[in-house]
Amino acid sequence: MVSALYVVVGALFLIKLSLDVVRLRRQYRVAYGDGGFFELQTAIRTHGNAAEYIPLALLLLVIMEMNGADIWMLHLCGLLLFLGRALHAYGLRSSTLLWRKNGMMLTLLSLLIMVILNLVYLPWDLVLTLH
Repeated sequence: MVSALYVVVGALFLIKLSLDVVRLRRQYRVAYGDGGFFELQTAIRTHGNAAEYIPLALLLLVIMEMNGADIWMLHLCGLLLFLGRALHAYGLRSSTLLWRKNGMMLTLLSLLIMVILNLVYLPWDLVLTLH
């Protein structure tokens, strides 16, 4: 299962971003919220943004594979997704709007491609069968 690779990458990505938040909470001694520390605010939003996009994208990827999409399509979508997520995270941390913007564009592009491919590969004969 090709999508399993990207599910693992997604989990590792989220774990890494979560550990960044934990590290900064310890560093700044903040148990809840962000304590007004910009670096912690950024880490929290970087993790939150990834947590908002990655699960839906991975669900779309798994369904694509279940519906019989070609392996190269799965890899293309998975690579676009994680390239986008990495660029976005880098852009948030470095306050570089270009990286952040391009990261979101790649993320949204990968989602759009997966939506379209899921519609193409959807077993319409089963969906439209009336019982």
